[in-house]
Parts: sequence; C-alpha cells; structure tokens
Amino acid sequence: MKIRLVSFNVNGLRAILNKDFAEDFYKLNADIFSLNETKLSEGPLLQDDFIYKPDGYEIYYTNSKVRKGYSGVAVFTKIKPLSVHYGLLDNKYDEEGRSITLEFANFYYVASYVPNSGDGLKRMDFRLQYEEDLIAYFKTLKKPIIYAGDLNVAHEEIDLKNPKTNTMNPGFTIQERQAFTRLLNEGYIDTYRYLYPNKIEYSWWSYRFNSRASNAGWRIDYFIVSKELKDKIIDSKIHTEIYGSDHCPVELEIDL
Repeated sequence: MKIRLVSFNVNGLRAILNKDFAEDFYKLNADIFSLNETKLSEGPLLQDDFIYKPDGYEIYYTNSKVRKGYSGVAVFTKIKPLSVHYGLLDNKYDEEGRSITLEFANFYYVASYVPNSGDGLKRMDFRLQYEEDLIAYFKTLKKPIIYAGDLNVAHEEIDLKNPKTNTMNPGFTIQERQAFTRLLNEGYIDTYRYLYPNKIEYSWWSYRFNSRASNAGWRIDYFIVSKELKDKIIDSKIHTEIYGSDHCPVELEIDL
C-alpha cells in the first residue's frame, strides 16, 4: 500500500489558518499529516472541538500543559490507528506536548517536536536527555518506525547555508549533531539524504535578514525510518514552494 506522509512545523496553527494552510493541506493530500508547534492551549475550544477539522481525517493532538501557546503536536490521519500514545516512555515530555505515536498494522508513526537548545544553549541538557529518552522509547516499539517532525538539528554542513558561523548556535552544535548520529546508528535512515546525498534544500529560514528570499536556510525537518523500510521508500520531498510559516512541509512517499 503506497501512502503519503507530510510533516509541517506551522509555527502557530491559528496564525497559519489565516493564510493558505487549508488549501495547502488538501493539495498535499497526505494519508497522515502531522503538525509541529501548533501553539494551542488547553481550554473550552480544544476540549470540545479541534481548531481545524479537515474532512476524512481523525485527529490526535497534544498541547503544552506548562506554558500556554507553546510547542504542541497534532496528527491528522485517514488510516485508523490501532493505538495512540502521548509523549515517550511513561508519557514523559507530554507536559510540553512533544510527541504522539500512532500504531498501525505494520509500523509506528511517531510525530515529534524536538526541544530547541535555546538562547545561550540553556536547554541543551534537557534537549540531549530527550534524544536519549527517544532512543530508549524506540527500543520498546516492536514494529518498524517512521519518525517525523522538526528535529531541530542540521546534521551535516550540507544541511545549512552557513555552517562555519553556526557551530556554536542551537541546532548545529557538535553535541546535537552527535545525538542525531547516535539515533541513525541505532538502525534508522534519514530518507531525504539517503535518496539525495548531495542535494541542497532547506526546510526552515529565520524571519530575520530576509533569509528565505536569499535562501539562507537550514534543513531541520525530517522523515526518519527504520532500516528495514529502506527498500520501501519511494520519495522524500521538501516543499519549498509552500509558505505560511518559517518552515515548509516535508513529505515521504512509501510503500507499506
């Protein structure tokens, strides 16, 4: 069964709904569409009805309980999951709305918004612990994994415009890059780089310095899959033509 998966850091779902998000959502026509950084808060609206309800999809979402208008992940799926889990082991990190796992017949789909190390790298320890806990959590899942989201790291120099001037900045420190390498070494593949080892495209651009117009970007949004799915990958795309956020959607086509 060929399926299309899309992940998009929308940098605020309310804000992007005032742009072309609904049109882009249906144009991409994903079987599973996950959002990062929805920035929604618990309250009467979300207790009764999600802010965006596209036809034909079931919706699963989690929001930050410790800070309003922060983080948040949502997953829209045409395929009914067997089970849904929030956070990592023992629901860790769900207080920040960081991760949702959907179990299907022959794979797990994990939508995640990895913590940013923050200004001055003040959350580096928290972020690196998240990476360790993620690997531990993946080891408990007994089916192949598709891992999608804003992973807040440019893995190699090819993955950002100005590597030399960013080596001490969040998302390109040696610690974060090594953590990403450790994940891949556990038996996972960066689908885009697997298919396109030398291609330069970015998925995030700072709002400062007219970065998107000059394409001074970073590739920090990913689809990662278990190695046993390697031969099932059809294509991995970055939709640089889609605006509305400081990120753009990334896509995976796979035959499961």
